[in-house]
Amino acid sequence: MEIIEEETIAKKMGKRIVVDKAYLYEQDKPLTVCKTSLFYTGDGFTAYDCNGDIIFRVDSYGPDTRDNDEFVLMNATGKCLLTVKRKRPTLHQRWEGFLGERSEGQKPIFSVRRSSIIGRCTMEVEVYDEAGEEYIIEGDFSQRSCVIYDTEKRTVAEIKRKVDSSTNVMLGRDVFTLDIKPGFDGAFTMGLVLVLDQINGDDPVEIGDEQVHPFVED
Repeated sequence: MEIIEEETIAKKMGKRIVVDKAYLYEQDKPLTVCKTSLFYTGDGFTAYDCNGDIIFRVDSYGPDTRDNDEFVLMNATGKCLLTVKRKRPTLHQRWEGFLGERSEGQKPIFSVRRSSIIGRCTMEVEVYDEAGEEYIIEGDFSQRSCVIYDTEKRTVAEIKRKVDSSTNVMLGRDVFTLDIKPGFDGAFTMGLVLVLDQINGDDPVEIGDEQVHPFVED
């Protein structure tokens, strides 16, 4: 009963709890997100706040891991906040999010899917709760440039290239800014970043008959 009342109050205040109320912020919350390996698409992330404190982390999930279709988002102490898993078979690269560490038979709390199977396109996000919230992700994650909108086209989060404030130099794509708007669930947002990285992380560059992924800027 207490949890239901807290969620009702939060919604009336314009807040959206999807994963954890601890990651709702009263002001814009810019996080610096770093890929923890530069060798493979989706090799883990660490997200820091402006004080350099770790807020979220995803341990490396390179090619030798047990399941490359399931990833766990943790807080700084290693608590499992969210699991994202690819739903198979699917034409639109549908991913589902599960609260905490997923267990067999557990129902998802949200899903993400491409709006088209051809080319780059928007992502559609559906939250499975009484409110039935939906979100749209537009832009190009491989260039670290996308915006998450609610159904009223209000920006709830934004991913953008990070500029070094001391040198005014734009950093490589392995380091970027995740700007979370007030009242939006930061853990949910970081879960969407994991899905985006898997669906369209880095544009391959053709070299002869091969394709390589450009992780570091020249």
